[in-house]
Amino acid sequence: MEDHMEEELFLLYGKSGKMPVKDERGGLDVSKVAKPVQATLSSLKMLDVGKWPIFSLCSEEELQLVRQACVFGSAGNEVLYTTVNDEIFVLGTNCCGCLGLGDVQSTIEPRRLESLSGKKIACLSYGSGPHVVLATAEGEVFTWGHNGYSQLGNGTTNHGLVPCHISTNLSNKQVIEVACGSYHSLVLTSDGEVFAWGYNNSGQVGSASTANQPIPRRVTGCLQNKVVVNIACGQMCSMAVVNTGEVYVWGYNGNGQLGLGSSGNQPTPCRVAALQGIRVQRVACGYAHTLVLTDEGQVYAWGANSYGQLGTGNKSNQSYPTPVAVEKDRITEIAACHSAHTSAAKTQGGHVYMWGQCRGQSVTLPHLTHFSSTDDVFACFATPAVTWRLLSVVPRNYVRHVCDSEKRCDHFRSSLEDSEDDIVEMSEFSYPVYRAFLEYLYTDSISLSPEEAVGLLDLATFYRENRLKKLCQQTIKQGICEENAIALLSAAVKYDAQDLEEFCFRFCINHLTVVTQTSGFAEMDHDLLKNFISKASRVGAFKN
Repeated sequence: MEDHMEEELFLLYGKSGKMPVKDERGGLDVSKVAKPVQATLSSLKMLDVGKWPIFSLCSEEELQLVRQACVFGSAGNEVLYTTVNDEIFVLGTNCCGCLGLGDVQSTIEPRRLESLSGKKIACLSYGSGPHVVLATAEGEVFTWGHNGYSQLGNGTTNHGLVPCHISTNLSNKQVIEVACGSYHSLVLTSDGEVFAWGYNNSGQVGSASTANQPIPRRVTGCLQNKVVVNIACGQMCSMAVVNTGEVYVWGYNGNGQLGLGSSGNQPTPCRVAALQGIRVQRVACGYAHTLVLTDEGQVYAWGANSYGQLGTGNKSNQSYPTPVAVEKDRITEIAACHSAHTSAAKTQGGHVYMWGQCRGQSVTLPHLTHFSSTDDVFACFATPAVTWRLLSVVPRNYVRHVCDSEKRCDHFRSSLEDSEDDIVEMSEFSYPVYRAFLEYLYTDSISLSPEEAVGLLDLATFYRENRLKKLCQQTIKQGICEENAIALLSAAVKYDAQDLEEFCFRFCINHLTVVTQTSGFAEMDHDLLKNFISKASRVGAFKN
């Protein structure tokens, strides 16, 4: 079943046609020119988009070029994907013009989405109409498709047949995350603000009324002075995680999906008080249920449970956060989408669990699968077979030329342009770190242990690769434990990762007794130890 994931990734290049090798200092020679050399990374797991039925309409040649993909629609019958050449293609039934082609004609052959030519997709979400909300790498927002409730944010209720740039109230903002409910939309900006628009019959726009919102409006109230780091939408509700680990919710609550202990709707953001003292990292919403992932790798669930989607072993709804017992291993990823009653999670050890509605069956407790990705759960078991996020795919048997890597990394570009030699020696970091960096350049993602991610964080800081730096910090956060907390805190201080430093410090304070008994604490740098004790004292860690 996993044979497709043991693929060869072409990453390293050499004019001589020889594999770059480690030098005596552990550095890596990277060639200046673009003759490909094959590097086998047998441990790299590749996602097979062919598992989604809609992709059966594509040829094998077309599938090999897919780099990002999102499958959506009432029957998983629409898809948008990007290729290794940064072109965008769409395919499917085109309900309400949701393919953005300028018409409502269905197509069984991929058609290029010309209106977004040259745009790189950072994130994408979809609604039930369906409507599509897309953010580019530059932070611009484009919407199209169903618009009966103003969910496109363009001030009208006319269906959008082509992508429309949404700039009202967002013109000076960089959008970094998007989320769609059934007929409403949320976006998160780089400065931690949330904007919402669309259907608002239950307060899901958070405006304190139930009038539909035709253009983006900032969600304020309890979020006014908060820095939001993650957003999600159920069918008719909205969620936000702030940088202190608190969760705020608003909208429809008939199944208890807001986690407030009641079933009354909430027209403005309200903190989930039952999570007091628990630091949440991520939130994911199903049709009418909610999952959150804490900094300790624990999952809590609440809301509708008629298919066992809460993983509690029964089918009773829960209006308060309830812990989900997966296994002793730390959970690093949770997955759900507003069109399904399915839940999934992945552990630090790589195990993937699923529960809820799975191909018509009700699975009431987390079930260990043979998958290596939560995405596969939704391809094979969700109804409809959609994607719960924008997929990043490692292209099979495809060589990207080094010039593309140059565009992705200013440091590489300047190094290559300034050198007249055939070989440019990169020796600042070890071979494993460079290899992980090259994987990132090709896949836009990293798959490392927290300790390995520290080395990559060093490189990201040195190369000023801010997005990679953020990914490294996320990986480190997910992998923190009592034994490595001090080492990770030290790395955060060293590489000026302030958010990570605060996160590690809070973790140490919350587990102070165990942390102070580790070898890492005993070997702690003197200055760091002095600062740690001083700061811990200020937050009351040593009070009786």
